[in-house]
Amino acid sequence: MQPQTLFLTFFGTGKLPSMRVAFAALLAIAVGAAIVVSLGMETLFMLMFAISIISLFEINKYLTKHPESDGSEITIDDATGAWMSLMVALSTAQHYEVSYIQPIAMALAFVSFMLFQTWKPSTIGWMARKLKGGWGIVLSSLLSGMAGGLLSALIVMGMGRLF
Repeated sequence: MQPQTLFLTFFGTGKLPSMRVAFAALLAIAVGAAIVVSLGMETLFMLMFAISIISLFEINKYLTKHPESDGSEITIDDATGAWMSLMVALSTAQHYEVSYIQPIAMALAFVSFMLFQTWKPSTIGWMARKLKGGWGIVLSSLLSGMAGGLLSALIVMGMGRLF
């Protein structure tokens, strides 16, 4: 597999026959959690930011080179969106002394990101439909990640106050 394809399919998850987005997001949550534990939240943020910028250009190159592709095999955007959701959820969870709040926040980040990524309400759907190429793909996923992270944060805050 070429390096560009490996990058855009997030280590090949985009080449799976079904549930590409779910597998990419799940792998991203696992990788993101490992980065947060070993290198810190700031490192994950910088990685997400850099990969998002690089993805904008690489997706456009890939779609120009493969005009027959609908872009469904591109899952690097789902990884960056899942990282966004994870960062918001974990940042909120660190303020509460509830048992197992970190793993719960990670699970909530995954589920809520998947909810917004598949549902694509309001501005998320508009970006996915109207913005062409890498802009629509990456920005809609990042916005899904932010919305999923905020939903996760609200649930974590509710759990923190209840328990």
